[in-house]
Amino acid sequence: MQRLSAALPLSLFLLLCFSAAANGFNITRILAKHPEFSTFNHYLTITHLAGEINRRMTITVCAVDNAGMSDLLDKHYSLFTIKNILSLHVFADYFGSRKLHQMNHGTTLTATIYQATGEAPGTAGYVNITSLKGGKVGFASEDNDGHFTSTYVKSLLEEPYKIAVLQISHAIISPAAEAPAAGPTDVNLTTLMTKQGCKNFADLLSAAGAEETFTSNVQTGLTVFCPEDKVVEDFMPKYKNLTKAKKLSLLYYHGVPIYHSLAMLKSSNGLVNTLATEGSNKYDITVKNDGETVSLDTKVVTATITGTMYDEEPLALFKLDKVLQPRQLFKAAAAESPDEAPAPKGAKKKKSSKSGAVDDGDDGDAPEPSSDDDEPADDTASDKNGGSAVIVGGWVMRVFLALCVGSFVIIS
Repeated sequence: MQRLSAALPLSLFLLLCFSAAANGFNITRILAKHPEFSTFNHYLTITHLAGEINRRMTITVCAVDNAGMSDLLDKHYSLFTIKNILSLHVFADYFGSRKLHQMNHGTTLTATIYQATGEAPGTAGYVNITSLKGGKVGFASEDNDGHFTSTYVKSLLEEPYKIAVLQISHAIISPAAEAPAAGPTDVNLTTLMTKQGCKNFADLLSAAGAEETFTSNVQTGLTVFCPEDKVVEDFMPKYKNLTKAKKLSLLYYHGVPIYHSLAMLKSSNGLVNTLATEGSNKYDITVKNDGETVSLDTKVVTATITGTMYDEEPLALFKLDKVLQPRQLFKAAAAESPDEAPAPKGAKKKKSSKSGAVDDGDDGDAPEPSSDDDEPADDTASDKNGGSAVIVGGWVMRVFLALCVGSFVIIS
């Protein structure tokens, strides 16, 4: 057996290892194979229900085709009400076609994700599944009074006791789920920041008159990066030296007029404009990631996202470990790094002697190094971190391969 394991091609061996680890499912990819459910699939994504489904060990998704979704969307519900309605279509149990047609007593109640969210009043988050005449199976909210508006059509995918994706004829109707739901436009930004450890930044927004600009962008999409209280406190000496206009630009620099979830930031690196952008004066930020860590590079500082305060499209708020300093306002600080420091006035070019010694050409005192408050250029640090990431990545891969090999030998 050991000889056989040694003879296995490395590629096949690695495939077995990775296959053992990949035991989940992705509802978005499953539905992408069925274009007639593209609208339902789209709303699972933008309401973040897809991520909730993928995290579950056992789940049943009752999908409605594009025609059925059109009937639902014609009612002009808010996105957050639609999320509650679709949550009612995701059961926290497995119901394959066989189980649907062999229920004890011909009926059952099952809990949904809507019930699990705590948004459902009482037992409104339960769905009644009942066998009907002619071999049909009906679905309705728990208080349906015997009226079933939706029936089972067919099975799209079944992985017993893990996931079942079913097509149903119409959306499941529930007065509780259809009730108006509060969304981000009802969220008070500064109150939320204050409760989540960013009170100092919230106070700056209010004092400078910047809060209204942030709030007005919520409905169309907004991502806010909030420096933590201690960070803002340490930055205040620099902030107080700015003019009123520059203070506003600095604060606007912490907002992006597009919604970005943390997952989107991890997968879409590159430049993003901010609320401070005006014409050719971009005031942009470079989004970078290293594994699960997302950082924002301004060319003056590199800040790291340390937590999520709120994430419901179209609004996302994240905590930062540094104040974002735009190069338009802090050029001097960026230029005072040792590599970019200008030569003192009257200094002569350095010449190398034959012995290798350097002649400064000036016996005066050498310029003082930059203080700690002057942020050094981050490009060098970024390069070093990149090198470290490669080393760590290689180390992790070696450990992973060693574990796979050990497991395979033990099994042999």
